[in-house]
Amino acid sequence: MMDYRTKILHTGKDIDPYTGASSVPIYTASTFAQKDPVDFGSYEYSRGNNPTREALEHTVAILESGCRGFAFSSGMAAISSVFMLFKPGDHLVVSSDVYGGTYRVLTTLFEQWGLKSTFVDTTDINNIKKALISETKAIFVETPSNPLLKITDLHATVQLAREQKLLTIIDNTFMTPYLQRPLEIGFDISIHSATKFLGGHSDLLAGVVVVKDNGIADKIKKIQNAFGAVLGPFDSWVLMRGIKTLVPRVETEQKAAVELAHWLLEQADIVSVYYPTLPHHPGREIHLKQSIGGGAVVSFELEDGATARSFLRSVKIPLVAVSLGGVESILSYPATMSHAAMPKQERLKRGITDGLIRLSVGLEDVEDIKNDLRRALDVAKD
Repeated sequence: MMDYRTKILHTGKDIDPYTGASSVPIYTASTFAQKDPVDFGSYEYSRGNNPTREALEHTVAILESGCRGFAFSSGMAAISSVFMLFKPGDHLVVSSDVYGGTYRVLTTLFEQWGLKSTFVDTTDINNIKKALISETKAIFVETPSNPLLKITDLHATVQLAREQKLLTIIDNTFMTPYLQRPLEIGFDISIHSATKFLGGHSDLLAGVVVVKDNGIADKIKKIQNAFGAVLGPFDSWVLMRGIKTLVPRVETEQKAAVELAHWLLEQADIVSVYYPTLPHHPGREIHLKQSIGGGAVVSFELEDGATARSFLRSVKIPLVAVSLGGVESILSYPATMSHAAMPKQERLKRGITDGLIRLSVGLEDVEDIKNDLRRALDVAKD
């Protein structure tokens, strides 16, 4: 069996079958000529299937050890399309500090539609058990979660779901398929905002879904075709190009993230540091059983909101921006960015304070990042 580093480059659809080109072409066609008006070929209309998108979808399925993959126009399009598997009256149990956009779509659009959700701290499997009702159809988790990097036991979640005949769904954006492969543990559906680490260069918007069961895949395919939030051929090609460098990017970023997490612990003006492999991090041992390292995201907390905002206004190297997973380091302020859609009371109840900052570590020299953060911390104190 090929090593992951090799498999990510040689997926079986990495060469154009018509010309032998080493890069799958960008097929911009919206429609495809048919030799027979009844017996259509593999491609009919690009919303349903496109050769460039097909190569990408094959690639992400290989990376996640799934049976089929699906590419969407954004991470939220991917998440929302998965929620369309359910019907009004169904119920989901969801991680409490889930990404703000997921919280928003569940508590607005899908709640109006009749899909019910209960948000619980999924770091304790008993909380999931207590939240189950007769209408529960699935468990939706993020681990590590956004932005506090809380850890959910994937093996225990799968065991409970199998006992209760529930679907298991994970947002695996933070870990990437290189560092964590939930379908191999037994999860049914893995979702990524491919805008982040899979693309890796902050230059496209995309989402992917990978499933392990052909029956679920058939349902997702029908939803994808009917709803139509598909990824275009150019962005599919850009995403495939980004995926080719996923392993060296993530390994380099993760190594720097570990160093920065330990360095942040040493800074007297940092209240708390959140990183999955730190010795004090809750769930550390569970995380290391289901993942390869802690990833490239570190969150840390300053004294209060005013200090955090002053710090963010003072940094020079990292972008202060929405998103993560790019080659450049990105600092985000959850209170007004990733979790702005969450009411303040709900946000604070989840521990997402006004002093919390999330750092997605990029490829810059780690000493340059330390020096810049230290200087900004000094400015924020004054």
